[in-house]
Amino acid sequence: MTALPASALATARRGERRPIAIITGASSGIGRDLAELFARDGHDLILVARRKDALERLARSLSERYGVSCDPFVADLSRRLEREHLVARIRTVDQHIDALVNNAGLGTHGYFRETDLERELELIEVNVAAVTHLTKCVLPGMVERRHGRILNVSSVAAFQPGPLMAVYYASKAFVQSFSEAIAEELEGSGVTVTAVVPGPTITEFHAAAGLGPHAPNVGAPAMTSRDVAEAAYRGSVRGKRVVVAGLRNRVAVLVSRVLSRRSMTRLVRRLQERRRDAR
Repeated sequence: MTALPASALATARRGERRPIAIITGASSGIGRDLAELFARDGHDLILVARRKDALERLARSLSERYGVSCDPFVADLSRRLEREHLVARIRTVDQHIDALVNNAGLGTHGYFRETDLERELELIEVNVAAVTHLTKCVLPGMVERRHGRILNVSSVAAFQPGPLMAVYYASKAFVQSFSEAIAEELEGSGVTVTAVVPGPTITEFHAAAGLGPHAPNVGAPAMTSRDVAEAAYRGSVRGKRVVVAGLRNRVAVLVSRVLSRRSMTRLVRRLQERRRDAR
């Protein structure tokens, strides 16, 4: 874990007192686009990702374009100690935190009996433990101030079991259930929780999960990360609990609720086996 030794963000905080947004998985895809949307609307940023060069380039770009302070915080969220370092940084500016975006996520692909255990455990740490850990960190202060919003990136995968991506689908079911549950707990508190539900999205996710460039999408055609980010941002501003990005993804979620879970599981298996064979 590394970070800039002096936080320009904390210095700016003493003067301008802009709201702060924390965005994980900020170096690419949906996270990068959300960072731009928050910066455009005048938020200082704590940008979290593993890739130092990409993160620092983004921080410089957003600072120059929007005049906000960007604190690039390089961390591997699968590691508890690095999350603790991030939590310590967050607590130095806790009273000004307006938003937390839990976007960082990992995927794997293949029969569970064959996939790498360490990779699956890493996935759980990022997709489940980090979401829980960071939300627990910021939520008490938000409730005390009676203001704040949390945006968790879920998936259409949250609504059915996912053979060949069993742990990933299960992790997104956790994110979805967790988000909706605490959103209800927070009703009337001034703090909102939004779960954004993308389907296939044009990002680096599929390559990182071990899928080849010719693997077909499951369900609706892929959306751009910018379109997903804009839908997520709008929904979060409005305090919506669930935002399903794109009409076809809304249809996919509806179908998953109409068909039996056994039928959906078989369908997903067939689609995922096609993706495996297309590598």
